[in-house]
Amino acid sequence: MNFDATLLPDTGEPGFGIYVHWPFCAAKCPYCDFNSHVRHRSVDQPRFVAAFLKEMETMRRMAGPKTVTSIFLGGGTPSLMEPATVAAVLDGIARHWHVPNGIEITMEANPSSVEAERFRGYRAAGVNRVSLGVQALNDLDLKFLGRLHDVADALKAIRLAREIFPRMSFDLIYARPNQTVSAWEAELKQAISYAVDHLSLYQLTIEEGTAFYGLHKAGKLIVPDGDQSADLYEATQEITARHGMPAYEVSNHARPGAESRHNLTYWRYGEYAGIGPGAHGRLTRGPHKIATATERHPETWLELVEASGHGMRDQEELGRDEQADELLLMGLRLTEGVDLARWQQLSGRDPDPAREQTLLEHGFIERLGNSRLRCTPKGMLVLDAVVADLAC
Repeated sequence: MNFDATLLPDTGEPGFGIYVHWPFCAAKCPYCDFNSHVRHRSVDQPRFVAAFLKEMETMRRMAGPKTVTSIFLGGGTPSLMEPATVAAVLDGIARHWHVPNGIEITMEANPSSVEAERFRGYRAAGVNRVSLGVQALNDLDLKFLGRLHDVADALKAIRLAREIFPRMSFDLIYARPNQTVSAWEAELKQAISYAVDHLSLYQLTIEEGTAFYGLHKAGKLIVPDGDQSADLYEATQEITARHGMPAYEVSNHARPGAESRHNLTYWRYGEYAGIGPGAHGRLTRGPHKIATATERHPETWLELVEASGHGMRDQEELGRDEQADELLLMGLRLTEGVDLARWQQLSGRDPDPAREQTLLEHGFIERLGNSRLRCTPKGMLVLDAVVADLAC
């Protein structure tokens, strides 16, 4: 796959993305509720590649001919894949759809699994953006979060990513136990100093089914309360904006032009094919969107694909009302807001005037001319409530 072209400009259109899920990790983090699995024996990567390619054929028949605007290799830990595995997956996508030179091709990586040779192999395969799961910049909290790397590993991975890939991002988790605003501000400034162009900054949430959930329920894990979390969130917005990396989405910050194209496809409510164990998709069929979801257990998914050409467990046809609600839910996460004409076309109505006026008066939303509606910074703190009000 050609990877030398300059990144294509963001057109503002929703786009068509491909998401490929690699479900394996070296260890399960105690906060993680993603579809990730630890295997103590080596994974048969050629067999999984063959299954990815087979499921692609099914997705191609469902989606039809499309021009791909972004590709994302997520997980799990995709950086546990051999470069040859990544190359085979990307070449398969290019055989099934039109993949222009210069689209964003992102791969998630953990610092503990980073090697210069492997990174160069991913770059040669076509990856032009890497997203590193750093999560914290002090060793004590990295240990608490169950990470296999330390700060030295993280900094090595960041340096390598900067050398090898045109674009990079890394994740940090805040609102950790006993974390003060001043400590988080110092850590965030340190992160920005590493010359990154994109940061994903997530508040620690306690998800059911995780190791942290049991500890939290037993009173052995105390996280910041609502007011403390709000203070940390507001400090995050202020510091990133001051350093030229304002939020373009609730948890994502970038220098202008460095926004994640693939994630914008989700938030702009575009189309995307989800391939691999536990992958979700949204494909258009006439006036409907088809929500797809595949089997989560990797080996069961593999057997399903080998037997029937795909591992899908669910295909749901979404009507206009459901699409309008999803458009609102995703679009209000963005600082660019929601395209009102598109929402009105799907829902067949205008926003309820009384509800909108109440939200405007409370400073939770604002209009951008007559064409867009967005949350204010104050509204982002209560985003779920704002979406629920407008969707009624």
